[in-house]
Amino acid sequence: MSAEWQTQGAESWKITLPCTRAESEELAGDVPAIAGLEPQPVLMTSEPDPDQPDAWQLDVYLEQKPDAALIELLRGLVPSAAGVAPVIERIEDQDWVTISQAWLEPIQAGRFHVHTAAHAGNAPADAIAFHIEASRAFGTGHHETTTGCLMMLDQIERAGGAFINIADIGTGTGLLAFAARTLWPHARIIASDIDPISIDVTAENMAANDIPADAIALVAADGMDDPALVAAAPYDLIIANILAGPLIELAPSFARASAPGATIILAGLLASQADDVLAAFAQHRFVESQRVVRGEWPTLALVQQA
Repeated sequence: MSAEWQTQGAESWKITLPCTRAESEELAGDVPAIAGLEPQPVLMTSEPDPDQPDAWQLDVYLEQKPDAALIELLRGLVPSAAGVAPVIERIEDQDWVTISQAWLEPIQAGRFHVHTAAHAGNAPADAIAFHIEASRAFGTGHHETTTGCLMMLDQIERAGGAFINIADIGTGTGLLAFAARTLWPHARIIASDIDPISIDVTAENMAANDIPADAIALVAADGMDDPALVAAAPYDLIIANILAGPLIELAPSFARASAPGATIILAGLLASQADDVLAAFAQHRFVESQRVVRGEWPTLALVQQA
């Protein structure tokens, strides 16, 4: 994203294309394909319909009328939209860099306050603040699933929950692992993600939040399939903000990696998918203990019965 956007006397145009969630995450960081453009476009992605978690939208803002070559370059950023005609329109001149950051207003979830650099220093005095920039990984705290997980962690700790060995599977930006570390500072914590980029982003975010590099073990892994995750088990708390399908598939491996009476926090599923997810974990004696609902996105806390 361009650090400067000259608007005085500029001509603003907007190009809109559909994209996938994965493409959206790729476009949240530096995009080499547009690095050499002058002036640089401003890229904004959004999730128009929470009921369709993989159907995202790319809006590109330009200060000049796009030519055919630029349109094709931008279409190349979202291969899933091949064959879809972009919507191109002339719009009112504005500071699109500032506007593009508007959706990243700080969020408050229980005791947690998540902000970007633009809002540093504005956290309530009694809040647990984390600095998380929009990046190449999912989990800035602005999606309902991440907010729900933060609220669930806060509620469990307030109710007396205590854990000594925690795994955050599908960590994204690392935010949930950071929250768990703050609530249970003496716990051993490991965070993993199937995407190695997320692990790099988590390490960057640890440094940005003054978290020692050895405070949280980081692993690039598909589910629980990694020697470090296996060796660190059994866990008394597993956090997994992924999607319903992978959560169902991971139920057996989560059960094998759990200590007796363990708690599992599950998110990334729609309300219509909750029963199927609960049924998969019920086969391993996990029952729902509490639920946080944010729109169509429930966060489930399950406890393993004896």
